[in-house]
Amino acid sequence: MLPVQRAHGLRVLFLDTHAGKPPTVLLFMNHRSYAGILDRISSALDAARAVFSRFTPGEIEAEYKAGHDPVTEADTALDLVLREQLLRPGEGWLSEESVDDLSRLDREQLWVVDPLDGTREFIAGIPEFCISIAYVERGQAVAGGILNPATHEVFVGSLESGVTYNGRRVQVSQLRDLKDAVVLASRSESKRGEWTQFQNGGFKVRPMGSVAYKLALVSAGLADATFTLTPKHEWDVAGGAALVESAGGFVSTLQGAGLRCNQAFPKISGLIACGPFLRDDLTGLIRRSQKHPPSVTLR
Repeated sequence: MLPVQRAHGLRVLFLDTHAGKPPTVLLFMNHRSYAGILDRISSALDAARAVFSRFTPGEIEAEYKAGHDPVTEADTALDLVLREQLLRPGEGWLSEESVDDLSRLDREQLWVVDPLDGTREFIAGIPEFCISIAYVERGQAVAGGILNPATHEVFVGSLESGVTYNGRRVQVSQLRDLKDAVVLASRSESKRGEWTQFQNGGFKVRPMGSVAYKLALVSAGLADATFTLTPKHEWDVAGGAALVESAGGFVSTLQGAGLRCNQAFPKISGLIACGPFLRDDLTGLIRRSQKHPPSVTLR
């Protein structure tokens, strides 16, 4: 049995079948409404857009945290406004720019936020950064919102409602052949040579910044798939994963498990996201690549 996916008011359960045949799909109705949650997400993104207007991409100074990750005044300002807009009594909070309060582990509802995913791109003035929000219930990312303020793109959705892109209903790619796919790659992974092994895969590889933004593009059918080969924190992927699943797509870790959030150590080994018909080919490709990883010198 494969991970449960949800979209447009349905729970979609993929069942393994014989090799070479598409999976059996079972559909169940959802009864939970996330209209109020989506209103909160939309209001928070609007407030974040206003904060962002005070900053100019490519013209901002950065400091560096442990691990050489950059942080800017925009990161911290956005974190404050998102917390004010989203958090209610009884809910947990996990953000890249907040001290981790482990009381969140006792909460059934949790906000997982990256105030500015793609800070390096923001500093460089490359329009591939975003604000990412996920609403999590009992470990499942059930609603999300992503705003790219540079391109004026807004992605919002839930398992109950589906996904909208700038107010228009969208769904993931329905492509059936990986050889025709556009796959979004991590720019940093590409620079390190980790995607060299996929150059002859037959599909088009497009390097890009923020992983959350890549996932949002997949959710809207603007790209066919994306995956990351390196560990990511929950705040990097939860919002985008919620959108992909809500738009009818497939999401799993590199180990083939569904994404589970609100872990004590909120980090996963990597993530795969694609349209439902590319699932078998893409997961098979990545499994083979993990058996024969490229030789890469990290600096």
